Amino acid sequence: MKPLRKEDIRQEVFDLYDKYAHNKLQRREFIEKLSLYAVGGVTVASLMSFLMPNYKDTLLVRPDDPELDSGFITYNSPKGGGEIRGLLSRPKAISEKLGGIVIVHENRGLNPYVEDTARRAALAGFITLAPDALSPLGGYPGNDDEGRAMQRQRDRNEMLEDFIAAYDYLKGREECNGKIGVVGFCFGGWISNMMAVRIPDLAASVPFYGSQPKEDIDKINAPLLLQYAGLDERVNAGWPDYEKALKAAGKAYQAYIYPDVNHGFHNTSTPRYDKAAAELAWKRTIEFFQKHLS
Repeated sequence: MKPLRKEDIRQEVFDLYDKYAHNKLQRREFIEKLSLYAVGGVTVASLMSFLMPNYKDTLLVRPDDPELDSGFITYNSPKGGGEIRGLLSRPKAISEKLGGIVIVHENRGLNPYVEDTARRAALAGFITLAPDALSPLGGYPGNDDEGRAMQRQRDRNEMLEDFIAAYDYLKGREECNGKIGVVGFCFGGWISNMMAVRIPDLAASVPFYGSQPKEDIDKINAPLLLQYAGLDERVNAGWPDYEKALKAAGKAYQAYIYPDVNHGFHNTSTPRYDKAAAELAWKRTIEFFQKHLS
C-alpha cells in the first residue's frame, strides 16, 4: 500500500484531529469517527499513524548545534507552579546584549517541536527560554497524549504566572538587553495574548492561532503580530471582536490569516504543517522581533 499523502486526506479528518488534540473528543470516540474515512485500502491504523506527531524526522535544528549554548535551567514561579524547568538557548558568539524571547508551548507541555522552535529563534540572534508548564507534575512525559492529560490538571491562570515569571527570569539575565518578547502556539498563543495584557513593559507579542483575551485589552502596550490559520474556524471566531477592541483602544497590531491552512500549520511534526505558510509566518516573526527587541 502506498504511503498516505497530505493531499489524500479529507479536511474532515484534520477537523477531527483538531477536536481530539484539543480535548473535544476522547481517544475512543476519535477512532470511531476516524473509521468513517478508512476506505479504499486506508485503515484506521494508517490514518492514526499519519496524523500523530513525528518528532524524530522533523527537527530543523540539532539539539547539539555547535553555534548554540542550549540547555535546561530551573527558575522560580512563586505565583504559579513553583520551580519550573525550561530550555535556555542563545548563540555562542555574543558581541552585545541580546533581546529575549519566551517560547510558549501548546496544550501538551514542552515537546521536541517547541524545543526546536526555541533553538531556531536563538540561532536568529536572541536569548530564548522555553518553559515546561508540566514541571510541577514531573514535566513533559514523552508523548503528547499523556502531555495533554497532564496539562488539563493544571489551572491555566497559574500556568500564565509561570510564563510571566519566565519573562522576569530572562530580564534578569546578564546577557539580555532587557527587551523581552513572547511567541506561543495554540495554548501558547493565548498565553502570548495574555502576557501582553498583564505585562506593561512587554516589548513584543506574537500569538500563533491563539484564543483572544476578553477584557483589559486597553492595558496592552506591546505591539502585536497575530498569526491565524485560514481553516481554523474555532479560534478565528474570536478575531473580529478582538480586532474591534484593539482598534477602539488604538493598539499597534499586524494580523495575518494564512489561507487554506489548518490550526497548527507551523508545527513541523504533523501533516497539518504547511511549509510555505510556516516559513512566511516565521520570517515575519523574526523580523518583528528584530525590530522591537534590538
